[in-house]
Order: sequence, then structure tokens, then C-alpha cells
Amino acid sequence: MSTTNIAAALSDLLLTPGLDLRDAADRHFAPDYRQRTDGTWADRDEFLEHIAHLREVVAGGSVRVHEELTDGKLYADRHTIDVTKKDGGTVSTEVYVFAEFAPDGRFRRIEETTLMLSGGEEDRNLGSAR
Repeated sequence: MSTTNIAAALSDLLLTPGLDLRDAADRHFAPDYRQRTDGTWADRDEFLEHIAHLREVVAGGSVRVHEELTDGKLYADRHTIDVTKKDGGTVSTEVYVFAEFAPDGRFRRIEETTLMLSGGEEDRNLGSAR
């Protein structure tokens, strides 16, 4: 089983503008994918709505993975995502992830907590904005 990881998923979803959103999602997320961000659950369609919104806001950025662990179908990491918004603002967010892989190696479930390190007050909910 070849598995995905957060850096590859975020790069395809947010930092590769020419890649179709559905194609990017299909590479990394199972059909029954769901995600909880800061206590709020989203199904796959709601997650894709969130990513579509971010694609309208984000001009570029980078992902730095600080720690990453995989144990069978379980995955955990701590990463920082730094983005430059199309309006010129910048946001840096540290994210703690616990996840489960589907049998095909794509993410089936992610539960994450975010901590904004820098950015404006209007960016505080960027991790779950739609």
C-alpha cells in the first residue's frame, strides 16, 4: 500500500493552481473522507467546498512538516503552512493532525487542530472557512 501524506495533499490542493480540484482530491482522499477541524466535522463535499474557497484566497505558499509518523493505517504529523493571500496578506498556521488511511492509502479521516502563528484577525478561521 502506497500512502499519501499531508505535504503532498496540501501541495496538490492549494499550491498547484492548474490541477483540477476533484483530481487533486481523488489522489489523496477516499470517497468516504471526512475531516474535523478545530472541533467541526465536514464530509468530503464540505471539505472540497472549503478548499475551493481557499483556492480563491491563496496565491501561494509552502508546507513545512516538523514531525510525521505512520503506523499501519494511522498517520500523525505537525506541520506549518505559510500562505500568501491574493490580497498580499500572509498567514502562518501550525497544524496538529491525526488521521486514518483507507485500504488504498488515501486519507479516510483527518482530525486536526490549528494554531494561527501570524495573520490578521480575519484569517483566524482560514482553516475551516467556506
